[in-house]
Amino acid sequence: MKHIKAIALVVALVFPLCLSACGKKNAGPEVKAQPVTVVHPKETAVTDHMDFTGTVGAVQSVNIVARVEGFLEDIYFKDGSYVTKGTPLLKIQQQQYIDQLKIYQAQLAYNTAEYQRQVEMLKQNATSEMSMQKYLSEMQQSQAQVALAQLNLDYTTMNAPFDGLLGEHQVDVGNLVGNSPVNPTLLVNIEQIIPIYVNFSINTRDALRLREMMRAEGMVDKSAVGKTPVFAQLENETGFPHEGVLDFANNSVDTSTGTIQLRGLFPNKERIMFPGLFATVRIPLGPPRPGLVIPDVAVLSDQEGDYVFVVNAQNMVERRSIVKGPLNGSERAIDQGVSTTDSIVVGGIPNIGVGQSVQATLQSQPAD
Repeated sequence: MKHIKAIALVVALVFPLCLSACGKKNAGPEVKAQPVTVVHPKETAVTDHMDFTGTVGAVQSVNIVARVEGFLEDIYFKDGSYVTKGTPLLKIQQQQYIDQLKIYQAQLAYNTAEYQRQVEMLKQNATSEMSMQKYLSEMQQSQAQVALAQLNLDYTTMNAPFDGLLGEHQVDVGNLVGNSPVNPTLLVNIEQIIPIYVNFSINTRDALRLREMMRAEGMVDKSAVGKTPVFAQLENETGFPHEGVLDFANNSVDTSTGTIQLRGLFPNKERIMFPGLFATVRIPLGPPRPGLVIPDVAVLSDQEGDYVFVVNAQNMVERRSIVKGPLNGSERAIDQGVSTTDSIVVGGIPNIGVGQSVQATLQSQPAD
């Protein structure tokens, strides 16, 4: 009897342990919540705008050529340097033009004296009116020859026509230049870059949108030129640091491209921009307005439209349709679909789906 009680006691102790072990064996693996990073939409001032790709161009570009024949004697500048208006750049050998000027000056002095003598003689009836007129004509011809000789002498020295950036010299000292009137010898190019242009084009759809914005602001067509602010940034810049003004808008559409040519004028006082660079041009569409922004990496798109992933109060992923606003750097304005209390997924997006349980960590955002 004692053995039976002992066996029953052992069974009573072992049986629950077996059940517990069997229960653990049959249970599936525990599923961990997927970690994600979230942000709350940030309130800030939002400006609607349009962005375009353009190229930087000089306000003026001049090829300095040899206007008289001679051997190039001096180059006073360094290739690629910035010079001010009137700075001497090059000199062609001058001696032949100095000698020619002296010859014409001597002829002018003789003809002037002879003409004055004829005038005095005419007063005394010692010469004829015709003779006096002849010497007047010779004096006037000598005056013209002196002026032309002086001009040719002046052409031997070439100065900067405006403040500008020089290119590379095209002819070395000692070469004969200016010997072909129909094909003048190019010596150097100079470009004005203070201020400077950024040329860009706009398609007809955006042009119509821009016109509607102008009308809403009380501006008539073409009155935006010279008033509308434009901003630019180079390929290595952010935040559109250069502010200018819309300087030109073509009056017709280029039928081959379906675009309208526009141009912005920028002060460029520090000479950061120079011709040939690519730049992004931004035209604001009206004044700033209150809005919400989120990192642009959170914005997704598919056939149904634009959306973001939102983590709800139950730590489950929801899809939220949105209406996108303008992009400013890495931040995207959201016009509809989110509020400041929503938790928008920005990190771990490829690993989640709608209805999935997640573990959200709030990402700190820099203050404005």
